[in-house]
Amino acid sequence: MEGILNFLERLAEYVMLCLANWFWFLPGLASGFFLFRLLSAFLPVKPRRGWRIGLVFSLTFISGMIIWLGDTNLLFTLLAFVPLLMLASRGNRVGRLAVTVIFFCLIMPVNAVLDTYYAPAMAHFGLDNVFYLTDKFIRPGVWGLLYLGTRKHLPEKPPQLSPRFWRLVLLLAAMPFSSLLAVVLLPLLQSDYIYSDFLLHSLIMNLGVAVLPFIFLTALALLYAIRVLEEHERLEEADKLASLRESYYQGLRREERQVRTLRHDLRNHLTALRGLVELGQGDKALQYIDQLADSSALRGGKRLCENDAANAVLSAKAEAMGRSGLTADFAVSLPKALPLAEVDLCALLGNALDNAMEAAERAEDKTVTLRCRAEKGLFMLRMENAYAGELAPDLATTKTDKASHGFGLAGIREIAERLGGSLETRAQAGRFELVACLPLDGGVSP
Repeated sequence: MEGILNFLERLAEYVMLCLANWFWFLPGLASGFFLFRLLSAFLPVKPRRGWRIGLVFSLTFISGMIIWLGDTNLLFTLLAFVPLLMLASRGNRVGRLAVTVIFFCLIMPVNAVLDTYYAPAMAHFGLDNVFYLTDKFIRPGVWGLLYLGTRKHLPEKPPQLSPRFWRLVLLLAAMPFSSLLAVVLLPLLQSDYIYSDFLLHSLIMNLGVAVLPFIFLTALALLYAIRVLEEHERLEEADKLASLRESYYQGLRREERQVRTLRHDLRNHLTALRGLVELGQGDKALQYIDQLADSSALRGGKRLCENDAANAVLSAKAEAMGRSGLTADFAVSLPKALPLAEVDLCALLGNALDNAMEAAERAEDKTVTLRCRAEKGLFMLRMENAYAGELAPDLATTKTDKASHGFGLAGIREIAERLGGSLETRAQAGRFELVACLPLDGGVSP
C-alpha cells in the first residue's frame, strides 16, 4: 500500500510540475508524440481520436516516469501501461500483448539509465539544475532520433501475424521483460543493505549498466523480427496464391490443348458418325455423340468471376469439390480490380470454402452454397452448407494435419476485424451459415 501511495504521489508531483510550467511540458509531449508514432506503426490503435490523444498524453507521462534500481515505480508503471495499451488497441490479443511488452522494455531502460545513473552523476558534481534542464530534452531526443532514424523502415500499417507467430514473439519478449524486472526489482529483496553495503550497491549498479542497454537493443531487435515474420508470411501467402493461379492456368492450357486435339480429330469423328448412320446403327451413333459431348474439351472451363485471384481460388475449390462428390453452387460477382488485398481475399474465400467442404463431406446434403459480390463500397460474402454431428469449436479443422489446413473461423474473423468489417455465423437444424461484410476503401472499380 505504501508503494502505491508513493507512486501516485510522484506521478501527481510530475503532473503538477508539468501543468505549472507548460513550457517544460512541451518536450515531454514531444516524447509522447514520437513514442505514439513508433507504437502505432506496430499496434493497431482504435480509430477514435479520443483514444489517440489519450495515448499520446499517457505515453508523455510514462516516458517521464522516474525509474530507479530497487524502486517499485516500475511495477506500478507496468500495471498502468499494459491495461492502457490493451484497451486502446484492437486485433489479436496475444499480438497486442506482445507489442505492449516490447515497448515497455523499450521505454523503461531509457528512464532507468537517466534516473539511476545520469541524475546521481550530475548531482555528484553539483549540477542538479543542469540535470533538470537537460533531462527534459534528452528523453524526446532519444525517441525523436529513434523515430526519424527508422521512419522509412516502419510498416505502413500494423503487422498482422498468424497466432502461432504472435505466440512466438510474446515468448521471445518474455526474455528482456524478465531481465528488466530482475535488474530493477530484485534489489528490493536487499533494500535494507543496498545503499549501506558498498560492494552490493556497486554490483547492482554494474549489473544495471550491462543489462539495461541489452534490454533496449533486444526490444528493437524484436520489432525488427516482427517485420521479418510479417514479410515471411506475406511471401508464404503470395506463394500459395501463385500456386493456385499456376494450377488454374495449367488447367486452361490443358483444356486449350484438348480443344485443339478435338478440332484436329473432328473430321475423323464426323466420318465415324456418318459411317454409323449409313450402317443404320443409330444407337451406336448416339453413344458416340454422348461420349463426345462428355469430353472435357467441350465442357470447357467456367470463369466464375472477373477477379483473377478470386477466380483461381474458386476454380481450384470447385475442382476439389467435384473430386470429393460435392456440389458447388457458386454465384460470385467480383470486379477485376478490387480494393482488397489479394492475400486477404483469397484467405477469406479459401478458409470459408475449406470449412464448408469439410463439414459437407460428412453430411447427407453435399451442396456448398456461396454468394459473393462487391457493390456500393461493400464486400459481401455468404456461405451455407449442411453439417452432421457437432461443429468443432471456432470451426477449427478436425483433420490430423492441422498445420497444412486453414485457420478456420479464427482466420476469417481476424481479417474481418482488421478491415473494420463484421462476421456473423448461425448454426441450426443441421445447416451452417456464415455472413461476412467488409468495407472497401476507395469503392469498387468496374
